Amino acid sequence: MRTSTDFGPLYRSFIGFDHLAGLIDKASRAEKQSTYPPYNIELIAEDKYRITMAIAGFTEEELNIESKESTLVITGTKPNTKDSERSFIHQGIAERNFERKFQLGDHVKILDAHLENGLLHVDLEREIPEALKPRKIAINKKPLINNS
Repeated sequence: MRTSTDFGPLYRSFIGFDHLAGLIDKASRAEKQSTYPPYNIELIAEDKYRITMAIAGFTEEELNIESKESTLVITGTKPNTKDSERSFIHQGIAERNFERKFQLGDHVKILDAHLENGLLHVDLEREIPEALKPRKIAINKKPLINNS
């Protein structure tokens, strides 16, 4: 049995983290996504990621990859074909349309996407701006500002 979680205390206690609380709340309420197509998310190197999706039977023209705000959306659309053209004894390869969404973290950008042997690879990288990176502060012997 699924229970509902109250994120009210989180909203009251953490200032400026309402976006994160909203994402957690949205994820907890989200309908279950289809498991098709199967995918992996790999950590390639520090701040480098790869999403690999098994999309056998799809061509590059039938795929669409979009980045909207902080969401990566990958869709596959097969053209409408008449079932009478092909007669299957067994059909184990799914040829159905799909839409898969991935929520991207701050400062994550899409580097590349390529299709190889029925696998779609999407490479991502997190680039933290210089202003947000930690920096070392030198300790001076004399203050630069005189408080006289």
